[in-house]
Amino acid sequence: MNITVVICTYNRCDKLALTLDSLQQMIMPETVLWEILVVDNNSNDRTREVAASSHRVRYLFEPNPGQTFAQNAGIKAAKGDILAFLDDDVTVHHIWLDYLTRAMRKDKTLAGAGGRTMPALGGYILPRWLSIKEPYNSGGALAALFDLGDEPNRLEKPPYGANMAFRREMFEKYGLFRTDLGPSANRDIPHPNNDTEFGRRLLNGGEKLWYEPGAIVYHPLIKERLTKRYLLDWWFDFGRADVREWKLSHSKWLTIGKILLTITAPTILHWQLSRSPVKRFYLRCQVWKTLGWINELCRVTGKREKPCTIPPLQATKPEA
Repeated sequence: MNITVVICTYNRCDKLALTLDSLQQMIMPETVLWEILVVDNNSNDRTREVAASSHRVRYLFEPNPGQTFAQNAGIKAAKGDILAFLDDDVTVHHIWLDYLTRAMRKDKTLAGAGGRTMPALGGYILPRWLSIKEPYNSGGALAALFDLGDEPNRLEKPPYGANMAFRREMFEKYGLFRTDLGPSANRDIPHPNNDTEFGRRLLNGGEKLWYEPGAIVYHPLIKERLTKRYLLDWWFDFGRADVREWKLSHSKWLTIGKILLTITAPTILHWQLSRSPVKRFYLRCQVWKTLGWINELCRVTGKREKPCTIPPLQATKPEA
């Protein structure tokens, strides 16, 4: 088996059906063998029936709640040499998988790849205070949008989990996804960074990742997330997740003092003085992210916390 498409899902059977339907239109070279693996993360809706009704789909039930537990279960069960990851609420272009994995199939030195994730048409009108474009993009929680332009090139930053692929051997070499990050019912676990942390792990290890703009998926903007409260909570969580990736070699209290003096105070001042609603909310989000940093630093100060254990993957894979 050449490729496994891993889709982790929880109680989104209607959206999952649309994702699987778009995958049925996929055009791939006849020489490439591929499968779809749906990992049901303890759903109580019709997820199993939806998966069973789709061609080329294997179904796997993972009872341990949390996206990274589902991702890691999917990695262990996947039959492919290349594992492509896809969100359960996206639709894909009919050449998505071919384009996402083409460079990796030709160049064995590439460890992974990321494609272009764009907002789905027919989405909701953004409020006047919100932008999902640079330089004041504060909509990170709305959808895993990832667009680095029209030219394929080597990635200098990790791709997002809605549209990425890695060689199976990378999980054997670097371990699985960290279970102390990622969407979960456990509020002690920050929701962001479970996907990008793994990509950064590879980049820090000297591995090569590729950006392929022709590998396009469309991600809906979720209406329930179009509120300041939801987005501010996400940025706070983003700050907490960032700290879990840091390796602090000096006093945490000194770090907190530097953050307050050099980052938080100037940002608050610019936030209060800005007249642009978009810029004001963007700066407010940066303050909330910084408060998340401080919150997580305070949580670990004075504690003897064990380093995060990255789950290993044995260097054997399921029989094809």
